Amino acid sequence: MNATRRAAEHRELRQGPDKGQLLRQLGALGEQMIALEGRIGAMQRSTSWRISAPVRWVSRQMQRLRTGATVSAQPQAPSYAEWIRLYDQPDLMSPDRVLAIADAWPLRPQFVIFLSVAGADLASLAATIDAVLSQTYASWVLCARADPAATGAEIRTALARYAAQDARIKPGLEAAGDWVLPIDAGDVLPAHALFRIAREIVENPQARLIYADEDALDAHGLRADPCFKPDWNIDLFRAGNLSLCPGAYARELLGDAGEWRAGFDAAAYDLALRYVERLRPDQVRHIPQVLCHRRAGPADAIWPANAQRARAQALSQHLQRIGARAGVADAGGGLLHVRYELPADPPPVTLVIPTRNAVALLRQCVESIVLDTTYPDFDILVVDNGSDDPEALAYLAELNASPGIQVIRDDSPFNYAALNNRAVALARGDVVGLVNNDIEVISPGWLDEMVSIALQPGVGAVGAKLLYADETVQHGGVLLGVGGVAAHAHKHLPAWHSGYFQRAQSIQSFSAVTAACLVVRKALYQEVGGLDEMNLKVAYNDIDFCLKLRAAGHRNVWTPHAELFHHESATRGADVSDVQRARLIEEEACMRQRWGDLIANDPAYNPNLTIHAENFGLAWPPRVPWISGAAKP
Repeated sequence: MNATRRAAEHRELRQGPDKGQLLRQLGALGEQMIALEGRIGAMQRSTSWRISAPVRWVSRQMQRLRTGATVSAQPQAPSYAEWIRLYDQPDLMSPDRVLAIADAWPLRPQFVIFLSVAGADLASLAATIDAVLSQTYASWVLCARADPAATGAEIRTALARYAAQDARIKPGLEAAGDWVLPIDAGDVLPAHALFRIAREIVENPQARLIYADEDALDAHGLRADPCFKPDWNIDLFRAGNLSLCPGAYARELLGDAGEWRAGFDAAAYDLALRYVERLRPDQVRHIPQVLCHRRAGPADAIWPANAQRARAQALSQHLQRIGARAGVADAGGGLLHVRYELPADPPPVTLVIPTRNAVALLRQCVESIVLDTTYPDFDILVVDNGSDDPEALAYLAELNASPGIQVIRDDSPFNYAALNNRAVALARGDVVGLVNNDIEVISPGWLDEMVSIALQPGVGAVGAKLLYADETVQHGGVLLGVGGVAAHAHKHLPAWHSGYFQRAQSIQSFSAVTAACLVVRKALYQEVGGLDEMNLKVAYNDIDFCLKLRAAGHRNVWTPHAELFHHESATRGADVSDVQRARLIEEEACMRQRWGDLIANDPAYNPNLTIHAENFGLAWPPRVPWISGAAKP
């Protein structure tokens, strides 16, 4: 099937009816059939192409079963309960010991815990307040505002009873304290939570926002669904997909941002956006430890439409305040899609495509770009690295005679970094795109999406969502340290799947993205020296390039809203020869010597998650400094 027909097919599939209930059923079946670790997350309700993807995928699996193919079973992964038993049983210090440690601190943080009781029942309220009363760190006050019009008499009575028992429990929202920590009734803080947050504040005096990991309490009160978060990730937060609960806010800045309203509703999201506008990235600290157990909602809960609209409006106002020209769209499943506007005169883009022979792949790549890309001003620079196939040479000559396409010949030994560097130096575009010759366009607006992000202040490289031909994920961002130096997030996940806490469908920052389809401003490419053609001729040069951008103060962004097929390694094949293996070992050693600390501690990942797979499974054991058999607060 040629590129035009394939793209048209995908557009037609996007126009079908909503089949949300069927999707959930098919999603559950798909999970069993591929035996993926973890549970199926909330499915996206964005386009009919994505809706129909699981139907096609399950159909293929059923066909395999009918023809006698088997689906390999994997052993059941150890449970989260076992992980907790091994690694999350803190050796709690007594309150007297905690007090002695705090007395030696240069300052002692005082917490004002704002408790939202909206919709609470007595059991949830008691669980939350009893957990606060059990904190080993005692410098706190708890404030709860019980609106008589919205709060039952029994809740108000219970609050009054607690206030009579402990003077630190106060009505209203006015109390002395320098850090604000909002929680909802039903949230349970482990006994060491406040001490752990206080210690983080003391050890990082520049910090003005602290947040930690969380999990859920199921209907039986058992811990489940751990949410292990990345370090501060502004793009993920703008997607509405980075919970700051449990989070502590410096009150000195909170007053400037506006009135606090407890509970992570649209008003709280609005205030959090106003708050983070006042912060530098180094003022936000993440504690990779579960410090809050939250009430689990219904598995099929959907964010109310009115609340989603209010959150989108809050995000839109935030973008206006920071000077970003952008709209906000509902991305489904409670997610938000920031759609940055291109300038009235969009910058020219040069797409660099290295190739050698592989005429069918190159033709598919070029035709899909030319026929199915809506960006108004781009040209293509094909780098022919020694093609000798007559058909390929004829096609390259045809391309070179086509408007907007130039072919340059480079017969030097294969060096992916050098090929791209030489081409970028010749590029006419203010923005360059590195594109493999085995890429095929799916979404016509892919380049508009990527360029609009690349033009934002502080952004370095921008990566796309790349799919295998079977419509599973090939690239969903790069995870450092996974499988060695780096691996691709959510690899082999069905394209429609939301992934670990919906990260497979959220715009977010990653430490790196793949150069199989990467967009960056030409000036930034040259500023950091491009790809390392001396030490990283074939492997890891794109990861190194992204990390150089990061070291220069730019963040690399991945978007799921630019989708393309990647027929991976179809031209060159896998590294199998002794020479290739030796080269790969050298290049890996170079990366570890240059970026060892980042590889060991990827800020876009979490040390409680595995480095042995791309599926965000649990780490056995976690890679956190306080764990040695058991966690210490």
